[in-house]
Amino acid sequence: MLDALLLTEFRGGVMESAHRGHISIVNEKGKVVYFAGDPHFKTFTRSAAKPLQAIPGIRAGIQEKYGFTSEEIALMVSSHRSEDFHQRVLMQMKNKIGVDETGLVCAPSYPLHEESRTEYIKKEGHKRRILHNCSGKHMGVLAYTKLKGADASTYADPLHPVQQEIKEVISQLTEVSQEELSPGTDGCGFPVYALPISGMARAFLKLACPDLIADESTRQAAQLITAAMNTAPEMVGGTGRVDTVLLQDSNIVAKGGFQGVFCFALREERLGISFKVLDGSEEEWGLITASILEQIGYRNQATLNALRKQFSQDIRNDAGTVVGTAQPVFVLQHENSSGLEPSFKDQ
Repeated sequence: MLDALLLTEFRGGVMESAHRGHISIVNEKGKVVYFAGDPHFKTFTRSAAKPLQAIPGIRAGIQEKYGFTSEEIALMVSSHRSEDFHQRVLMQMKNKIGVDETGLVCAPSYPLHEESRTEYIKKEGHKRRILHNCSGKHMGVLAYTKLKGADASTYADPLHPVQQEIKEVISQLTEVSQEELSPGTDGCGFPVYALPISGMARAFLKLACPDLIADESTRQAAQLITAAMNTAPEMVGGTGRVDTVLLQDSNIVAKGGFQGVFCFALREERLGISFKVLDGSEEEWGLITASILEQIGYRNQATLNALRKQFSQDIRNDAGTVVGTAQPVFVLQHENSSGLEPSFKDQ
């Protein structure tokens, strides 16, 4: 199926850019109910998989072993920007686990948050691995590796027993066989897999509605992880991030990934949603998400207002003057109107 035009940007009345992509919305039976473009488009999960990657360690008991707080569990699934509050909790985690920072596979980095980066460079000046936006995930996996007594020096190898367990969880929750998961290497050095966005939507629905998870220990881990995400949403993304805004709504579980991938799910409505912006941009996530929620009739006006406030359609220049506008243009199609036959079996 062809991709869909998701959002256009105009400056001075002239279209300056257009963003195309795919949207998939599934119900509790795993069937596509709304879509734009190809609801089974295959792409890499990138950081949207982090809540799934945290499940093996949590169900094995690393929370109890190391006394992790909700903030620390939320950082395990985060793409943090190393704001001051992130740095504080990251150091807590490091000390609890007893991790040697040089053992982290992720590259030394500066904070991604602009003000925090400026302040950090003034005080410290050198990059650190713990400041990488995936460091929470790495420390969580290292904590499980240590608990399991496995080799910490190869924890990011796809054949490492912890990584094999992560792959199994991803397959289980997305209902995509391990043979169909296309392997790659993420920016932080972790294994990453490409799969249909409908599978990603299904996994997030299970995170939001863990009663759909058959295995009790996996179900309990999902409940603990998503509770932490909603309790400490600022840890998952950071100031002004789309997933952080959405997670302030207790009805939503959300997580974005690099190269335009975004996933979220609605507990009460029992819908899993994922989309991919093909040019890899994430600036459009807020407007696309708001349009999806509006089109499916989401009733929490506070969440819609928060999205509109944080992610305005106005395009401003460096001085803050409005010079253009961004407009979502996609219309969600209902599965029954297309003759599309979803690949997922009934629950």
